[in-house]
Amino acid sequence: MQTHSLSLNGHDFFVRSWGQPHLPKLILLHGFPEYSGAWDDLAPELSGMFHCIAPDQRGYGQSWAPSDVGEYTLSKLVSDIVALINTDLVGGGQVAVMGHDWGASVAYGIAMFHPEHVNRLIIANGVHPVPFQRELAKGSAQSEASQYINFIKSNTSPEALAADDFAKMTRLFSAKMDTRWLIGERLEAYKTEWGREGRLRGMTNWYRASPLKVADVGVPIDVLPALPLEKLKVHCDHLLIWGMNDTALLPQTTQELEDHCAQLKRVEIEDADHWILHQKPVEVADTIIDWVIGDDFYIP
Repeated sequence: MQTHSLSLNGHDFFVRSWGQPHLPKLILLHGFPEYSGAWDDLAPELSGMFHCIAPDQRGYGQSWAPSDVGEYTLSKLVSDIVALINTDLVGGGQVAVMGHDWGASVAYGIAMFHPEHVNRLIIANGVHPVPFQRELAKGSAQSEASQYINFIKSNTSPEALAADDFAKMTRLFSAKMDTRWLIGERLEAYKTEWGREGRLRGMTNWYRASPLKVADVGVPIDVLPALPLEKLKVHCDHLLIWGMNDTALLPQTTQELEDHCAQLKRVEIEDADHWILHQKPVEVADTIIDWVIGDDFYIP
């Protein structure tokens, strides 16, 4: 693993990479509340096929963390990764992009709005905005599972998450899911990243800047802003890997995903939840490798 300090859109970003630079590029985008170290289990398994490149995204880890909520709109988050793709480290052109959790939102954004840069899209327990908003608005199971979003959006959430040595953050991380992997030196590494000045504010600003609406339980939202559905389509090959025990993002958030992603392949992995990248890295890597090699257009 190598580390890099890059300037993206005029700001400092920290990036990790694995594998040889001559290999096809795979951009890896972490979610909340992780950082580029989220890929430490999976990236080595993929480094024989890809040059894996994982940034600390805006607001996280050792990258730029502005305090203004307006700096965390999806268009700005996407622009960071487009800028990364156009650096000498990546080389421009088309790359494979993989996202998890919030990183999936950015990955979908690149595939939808900058298709010239994406030849393959891989999502692990992450959601497309259209079916996700549909489920959030129903006031039913996904609305209930997502009530924590209202807490994170509150202005006092950074202080609450940091209190008592990040006790609430670690509880939020592990609620109803298996985090036996988050112990010892790894947990301390996460606490180091969370504890950097302004990072919890930046991390939670992703939620504050989001236009998605979460219904109260039992009180569906009847009227939502119209979405530009034709602009929210993914046209490249798309692999969705899903840990079936996820209690934060429920399987119904992917229903009718084929309406927006015509070249979609689904793979379900049992005995894994939202933290599938840590729980099943070999199985996830094998799934990706089999999918890529099975592509008639794959050139090693």
